[in-house]
Formats: sequence, C-alpha cells, structure tokens
Amino acid sequence: MTGDRQISLALERAYARRRGRKTTSCSQCHSRKQRCNRELPCSRCIQRGVPQLCRWPDRERNPGTSQEGAAATADSQGTELGQLYIARGAPSFFGNSYFGHQVAARMIHESAPDLPPISLLSSKDSLQSFRNDSGPFSQVWDLLGLLPRNKVTVDRLIERFLTEVNWALDVVHAETFRGQFAEFWGRKFGFDEIAGVDLRWLALLFIILAFSVLLDSPTTPSPEKRKESEEASLRFYWAARRAIVISPSFHGESLDLVRAGLMVTRYLLYTRQIAESWLTISFAMRMAQAQGMHIDGEKWGLSRRATEARRRLWSNLYLLDKTIALALGRPYAISDHMCLIKAPDNIWLDGLTDEQSSVATAKPLSDPTPSAVTILGNGLAKIAGEIQDRCFGLYPASYELVVEMDEKLVAWKKQLPPYFALDDLDMVLDESHAFLPWHRLYLHSAFHFARITLHRPYLLRESITNRFSLSHEACISSASSDLKIRLRSLNYGTAENMRWTLGTHNMFNSALILGIIAVRRPHAPQTAAILNDLEEYCERLRKDVWLNEFGLAEVKVVELCIARTKGFARTTDQLGDDSQLNPDDILPGFLSHERDRSSMNPADGMSLGSAAFDAPPSQPPGYSPDMMWPAVWEDQNFAFPQAADLETWEQMISEIAYHN
Repeated sequence: MTGDRQISLALERAYARRRGRKTTSCSQCHSRKQRCNRELPCSRCIQRGVPQLCRWPDRERNPGTSQEGAAATADSQGTELGQLYIARGAPSFFGNSYFGHQVAARMIHESAPDLPPISLLSSKDSLQSFRNDSGPFSQVWDLLGLLPRNKVTVDRLIERFLTEVNWALDVVHAETFRGQFAEFWGRKFGFDEIAGVDLRWLALLFIILAFSVLLDSPTTPSPEKRKESEEASLRFYWAARRAIVISPSFHGESLDLVRAGLMVTRYLLYTRQIAESWLTISFAMRMAQAQGMHIDGEKWGLSRRATEARRRLWSNLYLLDKTIALALGRPYAISDHMCLIKAPDNIWLDGLTDEQSSVATAKPLSDPTPSAVTILGNGLAKIAGEIQDRCFGLYPASYELVVEMDEKLVAWKKQLPPYFALDDLDMVLDESHAFLPWHRLYLHSAFHFARITLHRPYLLRESITNRFSLSHEACISSASSDLKIRLRSLNYGTAENMRWTLGTHNMFNSALILGIIAVRRPHAPQTAAILNDLEEYCERLRKDVWLNEFGLAEVKVVELCIARTKGFARTTDQLGDDSQLNPDDILPGFLSHERDRSSMNPADGMSLGSAAFDAPPSQPPGYSPDMMWPAVWEDQNFAFPQAADLETWEQMISEIAYHN
C-alpha cells in the first residue's frame, strides 16, 4: 500500500472518530435528509426509480481493499455494457454509453441484462451541479411553459391522436403512454422535480401534440382558425426538436427519443419538407444504434415483448431511411452489413406481460396483425436500398441491371398476401381489421414510388428495337395507379388525410411523372385522359384548406405541365375527351406511339438528349441552349428538384416539350 493511500485512510478514520456517528442512510437519502430503511437498494431509491444509485459509503469503502484489487473490480464491472455513465442515472437501455459493433460482438456471447425500469423522472442527484441558467433546469422550465395549462385540454389532444392516428402508424402503446402522462402531470412542482423531468419522453409528447392540434381543428376551419392551429402545431414541433437535441446531453438515449425522432420525420413528410426529413431520420437512426437496436434483441437476451417492439421500431426507421435517401439521391444511414437484426414476427404482444409474450405463437401472414405491414415493408426497403446502391451509385448502371432490379420488385409484389395484393385484391378482412386499408395504402404507394424511381431515367429514351418499353410501361402503370389512390384519398377528412400523408409515399408525387409523360407525348391518344385526371387532382388539392406552400408548389408544377401540353396539342377536340385515367387503356396507345416515334430514329438506343431535332419556328419560354434537359433527365444521378424551385421545373418542362 502506498504512502498516500495510508495517509488517506488514516484521515478518514480520524474524521469518523471525531464525528462520533455512524452512517444510517444511503448516499441518496442522506443528500435529501430523508429516512432510509437501510436495505440495498432502499425503498426510497426504488420509489424514485434509481435503484442503481443506492450506495452505502461504509460498504463502498473497504480499508482492506488495495488499489490493485479495486482496479480488477472495475474491469469486471466494465464488461457489463452501460456502466460508463451509470452514475448519472439515465433510465435508458444499458445506461448511457454508446457502443459500436466491436462491443456488441463481445456482448453477444455474454449475458445481457433486460431493460431497466423506466421512470419519467430521472435522478436529481445527477443534475444538482447543473442548477444554473445553462443547465437542464432552465431548458425544462422553458419547454414546460409551452404546454397548455389545463390538463383537460392536453388529455383531449392526446386522445385525438391515440384514437385517430396512432393505431394506423404504430407510434406508441396507448395504455403505457396514458400512464406515463398521468405520472408526468402528477409530479410535484418543486425545483428538483422539474429539473428531473425526462426530456426524452417530453419530446415524444410535444410531437404528438403537434399532430393533435391539427386533428382537433374543424374539417373546414376559417382562415383565422387554420392559422392558429398551424402556429400551435409548429410551436409543439419545434419544442420536440429542441428537446430531442438537448436531451442526450443530460439523459442519454431511449426508445421514446427514437420514437420522437421518427415522428418528427413523419411530420416533415406531412408538410412535404422532404430534404429536411433526410436529416431527422438519420439522427433518429443514430439514437437507435446508440442503444444497440442494430443488434437483434434475442442477441441481447431481452424479453420477447421488448424484442418485437424494437424490431418494429427499427423496421419503420429502416423503411423511411431507405426511401427518403432514394427519393433525394443521398446516402442512407443504415449499412446492412453492420446490422444483425431480424424482421418482426406476425404477432402483436403489446399489452401482454413478459410471461404471456414468451408463450405466444406467431400467426401466418394469412391472419394479419398490425406487424404484417412492417414485415413486408422491411423486404421492400431492402430492395430500395439495393436499387440505390446498384443503379444510382457513383458508376453508371447497365439497363440489364435495371431489369434485374425490376424483377425483384415484381417478385416482392407477387408474394404479397391477398389482402395486400396489387392485383386481384381481396378486401374481405377490412371490416374486421381496420388497419388493413391504411397499411395497404402505405405498401402500394411505396412500391409505386420505388418502381417509378428505378425506371425514371429511361422514361424519355427511345430505341428502334423498343428496348426501353419495360421502363415506359412501368412508369405509366405505377404513376397512374398511384394517382388513382391519391384521388380517392383526397375525399377524406382531416384525420384520414393525416393517416394518408404520414406514409413514405408523400415524399414523391406521381402526378409530376404523369405531367412529364403528357408533355413528352402531347399528341398521344391517351394524353387527354391523363390531363383530365391531373386537372382534377390539382383542383382537389387547391380546395384543401390545409394545403401549405410546399403542396401548392407541387400543384403549380403539375399545372405548368398541363399548360405546356395543351400549348403543343394540335387540335382542341383531342383534349375534350371526358375519359378517365386507366393504365390498362393508356398503355397500349402510349407504347404504340413510342414505337412509331422510335422507328424514325437512326440508331438503336439513341437517347433524346443526343438525337438531332428539327427546331420549331419559335422557342418556348425558359429555353436554354446551354442545357439539354432530356439528357439531364436520363442521368442516373439526377434527382427531382424541389417543387418550390419553379424556375428549374419550368426550364426542364419547356425543353422536354421543345425537343418533342
């Protein structure tokens, strides 16, 4: 034993003799001057939800323990994941520590503890040193000031979300969330209790309220009421984002924080802010990985109920990550080869105990549960990620590879159960399973989005051998089918419209593709049917009282396509047909028109951008001789510009029409 250590122990013994008293409380109760039942953990620490912080100074200090012995003890404790910041008392999975694949691989072969008990009030001892304007107390105080003062108001808003949206999107377990809110609202309003509020759960509450205030408004509100609701929704939305950003600094990560990040992303999809949603879904994914969600719960030794909940949450993140990246042409956050997680089972364990969950049997896909959509969506997301890697990477992809990926999409479509089928749909289960129509809508639109994105670079290409007919057919078929779904959805009220727009498909508007098809073929026999449906679509959107500036920008782009197509039409009676859009009717005429045009091309595979065209007498507005937009469109690295960039869209549409 070193001399310094001997002096330290002697001082401790002398101090204890001078005081003349013996410790009768744990460190937590002692700091609060509360009585302690002297158990380990004591009843007070259990009540506060911090049993791991219950310590006895006389038990922790053992004069007979050498420095070497203490270090070996520390090493053995270090093998249990999450002990790095365990003293801060954050009720998150494995404490607060971030762990990567190396630590995960080590822990897979060792015993892993189950999820610790979660309380909405974190340890207040961990926050004592932050009692100042820059600490969590001031942050929580500001955020709590944004909540309505009346509990009845908050209760009503929460119930609107839980009863009208939550069941379709699998956001939270309703009963658990109600209990958490009751605990949160019933807290004492002392200094310590406010400083100990869990910001991670508060972020989830705020983003739910951001949706709820919109649901609580009338279906057809006055302009003043609409503005008031939108401003209240944005205040809750920004409060959620603020809580998400600052909470890991004080609490670490948690499942509630991941759910909040996921719903913030859906909020941006709802408001059509696609580019920003790419940032928020990446942040949510990092928070999930920091808790080990990239490794399956079975490997961690978690209960089956916790494992299934984590699988579903991961699958929702996975689908959004892959599809948003594909839509924007940006890298995704998840690397499949660095993950070890299974798809969810077709089983619903929410509301069951761990014992009941352990003996529950998964159902076949013929008997759907709300988990069925995540199972099938997970498979579609994998294909979308592969499309991003192989067809829209740094190097050009061959058309044979595009055909191969299309075959994978078609194979995925064929294995869908009858209640999710794109062809020969069976809706007999819809009455007994209210979630099926909405989950079907999400899957169908996500499929159409992936297929259109895959074939979009070849939509304007021509070939004397009709080589690109598969791409022409896929684009017109999926775009028209998706538009029909959208036209049906625009007849719904606020809650139904919100369920529709929170899916991945709202990041892409098939009407834009149909508008380009009409501009490209203004004289095709079926163009009139396309224009009729596009006009109806724009008319319905303009009647939507909740349409924001991003949605209005999309309407203006589609209307620009309609105007340009009509301007290049030869006869007015051709556009007076009252027929409606039908892929089966449009495809034969469209492809026939393509073959007629392709037969005039001098070489196989010549694209519109490289072919020689006879210039019309006058040039359309927005024409730029320095840029060949048809050629840019065919570039596999080209992604749709933002709808708000109307000038770019006008130039692109004008040049595509100019080179007809």
